[in-house]
This record gives sequence, structure tokens and C-alpha cells, in this order.
Amino acid sequence: MLSQSLPLVGQPTLPGVLDVPFDELKSWLAEQGEKPMRVKQIRRWLLVAGVDSFEAMSDLPRPLRAKLAERFAPFSTKIVRHLQADDDTHKLLVKMHDGHLVECVLIQDEGRRTACISTQVGCGMGCVFCASGLNGVERNLTVGEIIEQLLRLRSLPTPGNAPPPPPGEPARLTHIVVMGMGEPLANLDNLIEALDIATRKDGLGIGARHITISTVGLPVKIRRLADLGKQYHLAVSLHAPNDTLRTQIVPTNDKTGLHPILEAADYFFEKTGRQVTFEYVLLGDLNDEARHARDLVRLLRGRQAHVNIIPFNDVEGLPYRRPSPEALADFLAPLRQAGISVKVRKRKGSQIDAACGQLRRSALNS
Repeated sequence: MLSQSLPLVGQPTLPGVLDVPFDELKSWLAEQGEKPMRVKQIRRWLLVAGVDSFEAMSDLPRPLRAKLAERFAPFSTKIVRHLQADDDTHKLLVKMHDGHLVECVLIQDEGRRTACISTQVGCGMGCVFCASGLNGVERNLTVGEIIEQLLRLRSLPTPGNAPPPPPGEPARLTHIVVMGMGEPLANLDNLIEALDIATRKDGLGIGARHITISTVGLPVKIRRLADLGKQYHLAVSLHAPNDTLRTQIVPTNDKTGLHPILEAADYFFEKTGRQVTFEYVLLGDLNDEARHARDLVRLLRGRQAHVNIIPFNDVEGLPYRRPSPEALADFLAPLRQAGISVKVRKRKGSQIDAACGQLRRSALNS
């Protein structure tokens, strides 16, 4: 396992150029006597070519490159820690311009390079097993901060047996899962704008069908996402088959309830035709019994749904534990007997605490 720590040094005070609105950057360039096409050139260098400095943008006039460096920063974020596991999973601790920290992860498996990104500093949903929300939520991430996570992860090394990218180009990301720190639908506007950039050919070129947005379940926002007509996958974090247990695990459930969430998920399926995944973190001796699985079968019966079972990864300071192999088998049996599509998530990055929020929490407590 590789672990690289970088000092928590001061951040650039200049605004990140990816957070400057297109028209605002175009106006600034006009003041410099430059044509509007320069905006696309600048963004293409960052998004397509993968450079990390204005000086490397060789088709821009040298005086303009100098002016850009005086007025903007190519990146507003800084990598302060980089961990790499033996399975080629990478985790980055990224510092924002205001000193806040977020995490993002690159999972590499069988030719896939999947970026798992954050949308908020912390989280306000309060799921009892999750390290991300232990300190609450500080703020939403900007469009540029979301995109910069993707660029940082894209630049990380590929496995030794992977084919190299074309000369002069970064290795591609193949998939995005919005399952990092924060509740994605609580920052829906910035997230959608960032994903619009990621899916463009002059952006990161990632297909919309290769993107999954995870939510703890905000019914109004799920419906709004459905109405946008995007082809993203939706993953709803269920974690319990009844309201009493779910409110114990996901405190915000007392404001929503399971059935409005399921109705919103049904609406998403009707509007988009995209099968909804229901995620279920299995917590030893809490929600992992066969009776819970039978209740889950009754809850999902008749729905075009897939269940993703996630055995809990231990988090220091939390009282929950990973279910036993026997409990996992007993939980899966009723689901499979009922013909429900179900999969157990493969454990990746366990050496580097790849579960969300763990690295940030250790940095905050150090």
C-alpha cells in the first residue's frame, strides 16, 4: 500500500478557472483583446488534454498565458493526501480553497476506471454508520470543485497490465458514481451542471448511462431529477425494510418515510425507463436478519428493482460491525428465492479506509 501525505499548505487565493461562468470568462478575455474561442480552448486543455497549468496551453499566446496565471488558478483545490491500495484503488484527500476537506476515490477493476466523487463538505443526513456525517455538513461543493475531483482521479496511474492511453492524452475515466461525501440531491443544480460537462465530448466524454447518482431519498428532488430527462442511474440508500428501523439508521427518514421515497423511485423509473438500484448497508445484528430480508421482499415486490447489498466496513469510533458470512447468506436467501435481482458489492480499497469520510475524519482529528 502506498501512502503519500502532503502538507496542509495555504490554498491559492485566485478563483479556479472552471468555476468562472462561461460568459464572465468570455468578457474578461474580451477585455484582454482576445476572441471568445479562447474560452473553449482553455477548457479543452483542462478537460480533454488534462494539463494542470496555463503555461502548458501551447496554442494560447504566451502573454495571455501569463495574464491567466495572474488572474485565475487552473485548479482551486489541492491534493493533501494520496493513498493507494494493492488492488489499484486510490483515495485522495482534497483541500478546498477555504481549507475544507473532501474525499474522492478511483476504483480500477477489469478495465473500468470508476470515479467516486463528493458533492458536499460533510453530510447533513446523519446516517448512523457513515463517517461523512459525523461532523455535519459545512457547505455544497461548487461545479468546479466537483469537476476537479474527476480531473484529479483521471490523472492517477492505471494498473500495470492496462493498455496505455494515446500519446499526449490522459487515461479515460469510464464511470462515475456520485456516492462520496454529502447528499447529492441536496446539491442538485451544481451536480447536474458538473455532470453535463463530464458527459460532453469536449468535456470528459463519459456516457450518461455510465453515471450513477446515489441518494438517501429526497422525494421532491428524485422527481425533479426524473423530470430533467437525463439517462443517469439512480441508487436509493434504503438500509431498512420498515420506517421504524430506517429512522433508527437514517434519522432524516422521520421527515420523509419509506413510501414517499419508493413512490418517487417509481416515478423516476416511469419517466426515464432506468431501473432503480436500492442500496442496503448490512449492519451486524441490526438489519441483517432473514426476517428483514423477507420484509424487504414484500416492500419491493412488483417493482423493477435491483438490490445492492453492502456489508458494513468497520469505522473507528462507531459501534457497528460487519455481518458474519452466515448472516449475509441468510439475508440473501429470501431475496433470491423471491426472484429479486441482488448483488453483494465487492470490497475494494479496504487497506486505505476507502469507505466515505474516514480519511477526512482522521485528518480533522489529527
